Amino acid sequence: MTALPPAFETDIAAVQRIEAVTKILEVVCRTTGMRFAAVARVTDSRWICCAVRDEIAFGLVPGGELKVESTLCHEIRQHREPVVIDHVAQDAVYSGHHTPAIYGLQSYISMPIFLADGSFFGTLCAIDPDPHVLNTPETLGMFKLFAELIGFHLNVVDKLALSEADLSDERKTSELREQFIAVLGHDLRNPLASIAAVARRLRKAALSEEEFGYLDLMQNSVRRMAGLIDNVLDFARGRLGDGLTLTRTAQDLAPVLQQVVGELQAHAPGRQIDLVLDLKRPVDCDPARIGQLLSNLLGNALAYGDPARPITVSAETGLTQLELSVTNHGAPIPPEILGKLFQPFSRGAGQGNQEGLGLGLYIASEIGRAHGGMLSATSTVDETRFVFRMPLV
Repeated sequence: MTALPPAFETDIAAVQRIEAVTKILEVVCRTTGMRFAAVARVTDSRWICCAVRDEIAFGLVPGGELKVESTLCHEIRQHREPVVIDHVAQDAVYSGHHTPAIYGLQSYISMPIFLADGSFFGTLCAIDPDPHVLNTPETLGMFKLFAELIGFHLNVVDKLALSEADLSDERKTSELREQFIAVLGHDLRNPLASIAAVARRLRKAALSEEEFGYLDLMQNSVRRMAGLIDNVLDFARGRLGDGLTLTRTAQDLAPVLQQVVGELQAHAPGRQIDLVLDLKRPVDCDPARIGQLLSNLLGNALAYGDPARPITVSAETGLTQLELSVTNHGAPIPPEILGKLFQPFSRGAGQGNQEGLGLGLYIASEIGRAHGGMLSATSTVDETRFVFRMPLV
């Protein structure tokens, strides 16, 4: 494979960084019966594979290339409309087309991927040597939403890169900050809501157990991405806006903490989570934010703790303060890492392959600070313990 120009390498890397793409290609194949699906970067002169699921030994890998003139994507780039073929041999338009003849395909679907400025990036496409029923509202709707999600993620990558440069510039303005937070809060959630809606609709279809398993993976990805969006939004508010906002009320925290533990236990059914509560009085706090703080701490413990040993969540109200702690077991955090845990984008040693942006503990720390409290961490060979303490007014 010859070296690609840097611009194409950047595009491939951007698609590869989108976690949802792998799940999208799986769901595309499982729900349509197609055995090859790909995300392609298409220009007037190049067709480059950015991500692929290949069950027919087609031979393409990320970075692989087809002659753009030999593809239907070349035509899609020009007319900017999807192409759907259930059965090439019976199709009045494409039965004699050169692309099916070259690649030996009988069914084909390709949806254009556009960026925020309306420019054409490439396609989300699927092919199979056998005919399949593809031209249905459900399939077209699914492909359209997936293509929009991919395009949106590509835009977010660009926006975050540009924003990082802009935010380091002393000339950034209040208007830029407000617009950036608005984009994170509104635009990031809309495509995610669409994907969640498609997943719920697909659950009503007659799918196999394996296909329902892929839908579970898809919905888990949606949940993780929603958490990432919340963390990025809170990070933007803390760094760019007026800080984290609180809606304080005198609250019995027991139901809030029980709900958080129950939700994370449902996503990790094989793990033991012990909840110990000694809450003798209501706490003047923002209950949703305290729940978010616990969720981030408990999620961290599930990700990095020894899966064979229990996690303990403890909360108690004393005379003057609330103490909330999460304790797990496993390899201790090195001292040089421990002091940086609450910095944004920070990770422990050997944790670079874990999910997330490294914002969870930072956001938890900021929530604690907004409440007038403090979050601390200790780690030994016996246990790793995060403790949040806040004064009771």
